[in-house]
Amino acid sequence: MRRRVWAATCVTAAVIGGTLLACTDTEGGAVDVPSPSITSPSPTPTPTPTPTPTPTQRVVPQSVTVAGTVVGELEVPWGLTFLPDGTALVAERDSGTVVAVRPDGGTSVAGVVPGVQASGEGGLLGLATSPSFGTDRFLYAYFTGGSDNRVVRMTFDGNGFGEPEPILTGIPKGGIHNGGRMAFGPDGMLYIGTGEAGDRPLSQDLDSLGGKILRVTPDGGVPPDNPIAGSLIWSYGHRNVQGLAFDSQGRLWASEFGQNTFDELNLVQRGGNHGWPLVEGPSTDPRFVAPAESWPTSEASPSGIAIVDDVVYMAALRGQRLWQIPIEGNGVGPARAFFTGELGRLRTVEPAPDGSLWLATSNRDGRGDPREGDDVVLRLTLA
Repeated sequence: MRRRVWAATCVTAAVIGGTLLACTDTEGGAVDVPSPSITSPSPTPTPTPTPTPTPTQRVVPQSVTVAGTVVGELEVPWGLTFLPDGTALVAERDSGTVVAVRPDGGTSVAGVVPGVQASGEGGLLGLATSPSFGTDRFLYAYFTGGSDNRVVRMTFDGNGFGEPEPILTGIPKGGIHNGGRMAFGPDGMLYIGTGEAGDRPLSQDLDSLGGKILRVTPDGGVPPDNPIAGSLIWSYGHRNVQGLAFDSQGRLWASEFGQNTFDELNLVQRGGNHGWPLVEGPSTDPRFVAPAESWPTSEASPSGIAIVDDVVYMAALRGQRLWQIPIEGNGVGPARAFFTGELGRLRTVEPAPDGSLWLATSNRDGRGDPREGDDVVLRLTLA
């Protein structure tokens, strides 16, 4: 496996100001499928109004700087999670390999997830560390298999993975729109973003796991307080969710690929219908939850997001930039872009234990222009 740790360099990011309207279709290539006839599902769960958070004083960082390259020559890094000791685990989408990056900078192969069948946008996608990792040693992985997308959990003792235990199967798979991001919430539940696998009606189908944000117990069960009794669905009407993160109020935010007009950043509502494929981007239709912000395809194709001090950082694939979006009440303030065109396609961003951000490129995913040393995980500092 070709891989090496890079010496740290420091590059100051260019900043672009302004608020933008926008969108995209898949991960950066236009796929225009004829619109089917769709009927809204019935019954439709009533979204719970989002409470207005208590105003807080915060300073939005004015610069985001590359402090160094953590690890390079990766094969399409996708999932990224940190263990309690500061070790980072990075998932390679196409190889199914998980790379461990120790706090001292050393790297090794943590293991290979069995059953991964990578094709199109599918493969080994999101990773999540159990909130009880110190006692249960569980690592969660979302991947594309032979017949579906699924979530498994495996023990990890630092020397390899235990036998994967499927906790959720039957998520629709396709050449596009496989979702894949996971995040544990402050409530201890696991939230999972899925895609509609190119089959648009699935997003509005409450009997399908496709085009949804799912909320499951750590062992894959249905939480009793989910909005639809007996269902894993937390929200629906999504096209392809690849970014999930929680703010200081415990509210869930999600990034989402649009079709050809608008990509979205959403403040997710419990039981809410976020509209796809009946609406894309801004909407005044009371049936649907309108996005907090939208972007054009040329400036976004958003994948991973991170929230630090109630500021969203959103990695853009086709847009080839890192968006900084401050949360203001139930909405957002003006967005700014960093690294526009400098690093190529950006897939994943995660907050590190030391207060930095780690950012993964995706230039070897079949839609990018690989550079020497790609793909890389970078360490960013905020000031």
